[in-house]
Amino acid sequence: MSNIPHHESGKLAILHTSDIHGTVLPYRYADQMPIEAGIAKISTAIKQLRRQYEETIYVDNGDLLQGTPLTYYHARMKSSLPNPLIACMNLLQPDAAVVGNHEFNYGITYLRQAMKESKFPWLSANLLDETNGEPIFGVPYMIKELSAGLKVGVLGLTTSYIPNWELPQHIVGIDFECVVRAAQRWVKVLREEEHVDLVVVSYHGGLERDMNSGELTEPDTGENEGYKLAAEVQGIDILLTGHQHRVIVNERIQGVVIAQPGSHGQGVGCIEVQMERVDEKWIVRAVCSKWIEVAGMTPDKHIIDQVAPIEAEVQVWLDQSIGQVEGDMTVTDAGQVRLSDHPLIEFINRVQMEYGQTTISNTALFDDTAPGFVGRITMRQVLANYIYANTLKVIRVTGQDIWDALEQTASYFDCTEQGSEHIRINEAYLYPKPQHYNYDMWEGIEYEIDISRAVGERITKLLVSSSGQQIDVHGTYDVAMNHYRAAGGGNYAMFANKLTVLDVPTDIAELIADYIMQRGTIYSTLNHNWRVVT
Repeated sequence: MSNIPHHESGKLAILHTSDIHGTVLPYRYADQMPIEAGIAKISTAIKQLRRQYEETIYVDNGDLLQGTPLTYYHARMKSSLPNPLIACMNLLQPDAAVVGNHEFNYGITYLRQAMKESKFPWLSANLLDETNGEPIFGVPYMIKELSAGLKVGVLGLTTSYIPNWELPQHIVGIDFECVVRAAQRWVKVLREEEHVDLVVVSYHGGLERDMNSGELTEPDTGENEGYKLAAEVQGIDILLTGHQHRVIVNERIQGVVIAQPGSHGQGVGCIEVQMERVDEKWIVRAVCSKWIEVAGMTPDKHIIDQVAPIEAEVQVWLDQSIGQVEGDMTVTDAGQVRLSDHPLIEFINRVQMEYGQTTISNTALFDDTAPGFVGRITMRQVLANYIYANTLKVIRVTGQDIWDALEQTASYFDCTEQGSEHIRINEAYLYPKPQHYNYDMWEGIEYEIDISRAVGERITKLLVSSSGQQIDVHGTYDVAMNHYRAAGGGNYAMFANKLTVLDVPTDIAELIADYIMQRGTIYSTLNHNWRVVT
């Protein structure tokens, strides 16, 4: 916008990424096959966009620091070294980053060190210090003054639902304020005190309602409040969203421009804003958003070189043999794994029961790319099968809670016709992002899911494996599960606020590796304790 007369219009571009989840290099760690994603390709895209537009603002919208073996290796084994994700982002030179929910997975000390190494501010206006009510990370917003005096304010917000997922020791001293209430306060500051000309809200959270109809698309828990932000907070021009891993362009809610840039560095969101100065005031004339896919782009060599030393260590570590499996735990069809008992799921549940010192457990096949185990086992395979930094909890629940949880799990299926060939996944588990991780499979009980029946009435058999007796709905049972589920995450409200019998503050992936290393050989077993029927 340099040298633009006051009566003329100018253009700026707001670039945004979100939910990169530790993805730097363009290949999968599980099998080293190439992927069209990652910061190395994002860097190339952003350089091109900065050449295209004279004025740009780049914001990363959160969930940066966790998600790959690289991030796991650094956090758990080499945290004294500079954070590789921060080093890469420093090369990209964002104007700001927003704190996402997964930023807390390795603890607040780890997060604060990452922030200390960052050459850009981390924003989160609604994460407050319990002692004084002020933003705990100190920076609720940032302002960038562009040519001709145009001032753009960027307010950062983080989903307030984090206490329902995260380990309590990782969020000690933080008050998670409602994002709408925080936005109402800080947007007013940006408008009336900072006198910005354009207000951008970057919210690590998604949309809880259909953008056109306004109908709820998920339970109104407070996890995603993007629609509410746009509809209820005056003064927002552009709302950047995330968390749901969606690509959203050219959408509006009550005049507010809505965008979301996908996940894992598969592309960059670009919002082109046409401004005009009229009577000494800048006004928005036009806004157009697009998504720049990185497929086919050449990875930035500077990014590759930046992580090369620690990446070499990661690859050696991943390929270390930790044991072997006798039999076959291979996942050949993820859909079939969710229809009847599978050796991999039975094994993970056995590990959880061992370390949880209990006889009932549940887990999920988190992702359709999980390979399972066969022959020699490496850390690469462990982390490919258990991709999240979950820890283990044992909580005490009632038989009714178990029944209700199984009915919730059974809602994963949509079956409109008789016969297994017609089994489909409920669209609620696919849109706005895949949620296979919210379909649980259990060990220590025997059960049957009949998906020809109505949702909420699908559990036709439920016994305790050890006794063969019917589950007592009024009785209590100790169940091992990951901490996300134990907090009620994934719409399992029946588990929230239950008595914690045992808290094992170790990543379940580490427990799996430890279990294998202690034994040297593990065995593929299958007791067929559950199935899905039509």
